[in-house]
Amino acid sequence: MTRLAALATVALTAVLLLAGPATQGSAETTGPTGALGASQNTTGSEEWAEGWTGYAPLAVAPQANLPDLEDEVMCPICGTLLGLSQAPAADRQRIFMRKLIAEGKDEQEIKDALVAEYGPQVLGMPDDERVNFWVYVVPLAGLILGAVGVLWAGLKWRRTKAPAAAAAGASAPAGPSGADAARLDRELDDYDR
Repeated sequence: MTRLAALATVALTAVLLLAGPATQGSAETTGPTGALGASQNTTGSEEWAEGWTGYAPLAVAPQANLPDLEDEVMCPICGTLLGLSQAPAADRQRIFMRKLIAEGKDEQEIKDALVAEYGPQVLGMPDDERVNFWVYVVPLAGLILGAVGVLWAGLKWRRTKAPAAAAAGASAPAGPSGADAARLDRELDDYDR
């Protein structure tokens, strides 16, 4: 259904809804039933209820469009999103989808037809059972392994640093001695002036 046809349907529905209350008290309807040339023997609220109940489905349903579907469907050859694929099979799949859209199919019906034509891998959605398990287990396992790795590395670094510091502290001099100490004192005095 084109946009012009959808707009005409909405306009016709609005005209019919606005015309209905004006004929509510008459013996002959000019609403949906009367517009077809038939007349009813009911009046008042009964006429309104009977004459308009069949027109509720005239609301325009959202229509599937190719760009939205291309973002959700995979190319059967290269396995990338259909919107990104330039393969001849992707072009054939787009033609198939355009034909279904022209027939007025909604998004779910088009996806069902694609699965029937190309197989379940065309949707690019994994099985829910396996995904639900791994979506929670892998990040949790990664966090636990990362925490254990950081703890292990920290403990190892601390253990290797402590003995080396103790061995270095026992043999290292406390500061400069002899000529170095005298030269350091002279330089500090020159710096203070």
